[in-house]
Amino acid sequence: MRFRISRHSGFAAPADAVDLLWQHLGAKRDEASFAKAGSMIRAEWGADAPASLKRDEREEIGRGVLLEIVRDICERTPGLKSDWYAISPFR
Repeated sequence: MRFRISRHSGFAAPADAVDLLWQHLGAKRDEASFAKAGSMIRAEWGADAPASLKRDEREEIGRGVLLEIVRDICERTPGLKSDWYAISPFR
């Protein structure tokens, strides 16, 4: 499944919030892979998602996994806040 990580419009995220996250994220973490694409980060996840689940269920699980990765990075990195980021399916 493909997702996008972008600046959350509802919070006062700095203009370079995505770049700041990318500096700490890297191309692979846990069961997800990442690539910087302009003003967003593309994420792929789903190797372990059961095919029996509906697409929206797999998307919600994947979004949760990616959110935990972003939260973990933000908790360990001064100056980053997980509220700055939105994670959504990339279609």
